Amino acid sequence: MALDLKSTVKLHNGVEMPWFGLGVFKVKEGSEVIDSVKAAIKNGYISIDTAAVYKNEEGVGQGIKESGVPREELFITSKVWNADQGYESTLKAFDTSLEKLGLDYLDLYLIHWPVKGKYVETWKALEKLYKNGRVKAIGVSNHHVHHLKDILAEAEIKPMVNQVEYHPHLTQKELHEFCKSEGIQLEAWSPLKQGELLNEPVIAEIGEKYQKSAAQVILRWDLQNEVVTIPKSIKEHRIIENASIFDFELSSEDMERINSLNKNERIGSDPDNFNF
Repeated sequence: MALDLKSTVKLHNGVEMPWFGLGVFKVKEGSEVIDSVKAAIKNGYISIDTAAVYKNEEGVGQGIKESGVPREELFITSKVWNADQGYESTLKAFDTSLEKLGLDYLDLYLIHWPVKGKYVETWKALEKLYKNGRVKAIGVSNHHVHHLKDILAEAEIKPMVNQVEYHPHLTQKELHEFCKSEGIQLEAWSPLKQGELLNEPVIAEIGEKYQKSAAQVILRWDLQNEVVTIPKSIKEHRIIENASIFDFELSSEDMERINSLNKNERIGSDPDNFNF
């Protein structure tokens, strides 16, 4: 299993994607996001996940530049927002994201939500960007099994990643199995359920056993379930703490105890029922 912050999983097209990264959802544009990205990279992170709708791509780009780490050593993800979906508008949105980030390619580009009647067409735009070598890997976010099936029915290239809400209260078992069977890597957003899970007694108890925080236990659980994870933090000590999960392993009993906390409970919208 993943040994350190630079450990990767091979996507079905051969691209190496880090198991662990920094998410910047709700991190303010300007110094907050710049400092967050720089702190992560300084402490060994190589994967940064942003999105057009986060409105902080410029700061992420600035943080990357100021980090002094060569671009090719990093793995940068962004996503096309719902209002920009459709073929031509997605190609345009991609250009805008690249320009804001100050990069000449992305490592991963995702469809943020499955907008009805549009996500298959949007996927065709991602395929074009991929074929033109402007992005190393393409995927989706917040897609249920039936959305994936719609794309697979029309796609020339299978999605490489599906980034979804995933945590011990929402283990997405059926979706995870389907993605595995199709060679699509699952990735977790909001792995700590926006902090709600940090007070879960079972997790706290398991943490005591390994002398690890609740957050570290959950993030380790992600990795052992073979799910890429991108916790967000703006505090350097927390960015370091979140990543200190490579020096212990949860037993299969403890993995099962955490799996059994599932309640199919979301903190975000259901991909079948969103209006943005």
